[in-house]
Amino acid sequence: MSMSRLISVNSKRYFSKTSKLHDTHSCKLLIVGGGAGGCTVAAKLANNFKKHEIIVVEPAEYNYYQPLFTLIGGGTKTISDARKPMGQVLPKNVTWVQDAVREFSPKENCVSTGCGHTIKYDFMLIATGLQLNYDKIPGLLDALKQKDSGVCSNYSELYVEKTFESLKRFKKGNAIFTLPNTPLKCPGAPQKAAYIADAFFRKNNKRNNARVIYNTSLPVIFGVKKYADALWKVVEGRDIDVNLRTNLVSIEPGKNVATFENLEKPGETHAVNYEMLNVTPPMCTPNDLRKCRELVNDAGFVDVNKDTMQSTKFDNVFAIGDCASSPNSKTCAAVASQSTVIAANMTAVMSGNKPEAIYNGYASCPLVTGYDKCILAEFDYNLTPMETFPFNQARELRSMYIMKRDIMPTVYWLMLRGYWGGPATMRKFMRLGFA
Repeated sequence: MSMSRLISVNSKRYFSKTSKLHDTHSCKLLIVGGGAGGCTVAAKLANNFKKHEIIVVEPAEYNYYQPLFTLIGGGTKTISDARKPMGQVLPKNVTWVQDAVREFSPKENCVSTGCGHTIKYDFMLIATGLQLNYDKIPGLLDALKQKDSGVCSNYSELYVEKTFESLKRFKKGNAIFTLPNTPLKCPGAPQKAAYIADAFFRKNNKRNNARVIYNTSLPVIFGVKKYADALWKVVEGRDIDVNLRTNLVSIEPGKNVATFENLEKPGETHAVNYEMLNVTPPMCTPNDLRKCRELVNDAGFVDVNKDTMQSTKFDNVFAIGDCASSPNSKTCAAVASQSTVIAANMTAVMSGNKPEAIYNGYASCPLVTGYDKCILAEFDYNLTPMETFPFNQARELRSMYIMKRDIMPTVYWLMLRGYWGGPATMRKFMRLGFA
């Protein structure tokens, strides 16, 4: 079937659902994943290609600004504030295949999709993100499906609104927030939920009856010491219990009991009653990507050069965001910086040149600590602070909260159109060129 046999419905572009299976298509650039990374690089490169020369494979109907889920869980934003239809955020000259890649064949420069299509490419960008494994914790899915179970999660559009409902129904007891013993996106998000819960309980005269607990599998409260020191002061000042190296392993929703393991003493577990349980699920790269051993490392991440984001095994393959092996914190801000580097390096490689743009590991985490406070953490591969503003950002500031709530969502949608590649230029301006 030729590319001219594409059909359009509601301004969305995808292969005809009526076409026979096992059709073969070709493109110059294939982008697997239509999240933050895939959409942004598509926008940055779209003007360099003719219509239909770029194909984006993405099954989802909507693109979500996931960093806003923290505020949705706190009741200050809604799910509609955080999403736009996929057809609106992709460049007009890009072909959207509303499907999922089921098999990668990098030696043959092609992929196969769930609907049976084969797509051949000259170059490929992998931007699949991470998959959420709620099913890996026994009892969790059942608890999430129950309306008044007190179990919720800020990591999925399916469950994030349950967080605010759980806060409102809370009367007394333990409010527990978890971080799993797996790689994850936005590792600061689980504790943000705890801070907002603390603020909500205080605002609604429930705090005296609440024990707020943050159980994290990590050995530290935050990876960058400067911000960790500030966060320890926050939790101590608000009487929030923090248990390091503590991992959720199961839930009994009928009894409101959660079981945790002590990662320092394998096999040692303890059970805790909860009134509210906000769970960050275990995560990994998508199953269909992990099984392609030619592309990924032992942990299942696309094996890339951490500086150029180019595959270490295939010169015509790059990866961006959460699915890449680059050892940066997996955040939306990291994607913004990576997108500029990847767009430059893919353009160079397509022209027969070497990739020379360098990604320094920049990531940012706006650590919301209440309904009007935020610590803006920014850092690089070495966990060295890379602050944009000419003041100490390891403080709870209202200005940073306003930026998180009102400015960053707008910046995100501009990023998806190719207009934002991180704050590097702004940082130089704000600091007059000094480090």
